[in-house]
Amino acid sequence: MLVLNADCGPLHRVSLRHAIRMLFRQVAVVHEAEPDDRIGVYPVPTVVRLVSYVVTRWRRGRGPGWSRAGVLVRDGRKCAYCGAAASTIDHVLPRSRGGRNEWLNTVAACGRCNNRKGDRTPAEARMPLRTTPFAPIWSASFA
Repeated sequence: MLVLNADCGPLHRVSLRHAIRMLFRQVAVVHEAEPDDRIGVYPVPTVVRLVSYVVTRWRRGRGPGWSRAGVLVRDGRKCAYCGAAASTIDHVLPRSRGGRNEWLNTVAACGRCNNRKGDRTPAEARMPLRTTPFAPIWSASFA
């Protein structure tokens, strides 16, 4: 569920439950909704817009902070090694060798590939990456 600022600029995503709470508290209004679907008196929203403007100066700098869930979303929940459904993350340079939790050092991986790669680099494990890890920017996180 996309949340728009009062000027219709994207802010972030929330769950349906959170969006309904925002409508109930009257901090947001329905911008787009599913036709003919309702939850109580509210139409099922797909996009909500805040009533008052929220300053987003902090978004002009770096992109979103690193998180496991963010890595999975960035990589489309597909394994960077085999393309199967991913449920874990893998460090390109293993943490035991000084690899850090950073956007450029982590990729989504399926459990099988993560286990197979183990404590090695992709080159050592002979498992080339299908995609190159990148640091997302704020505008790309709402596509």
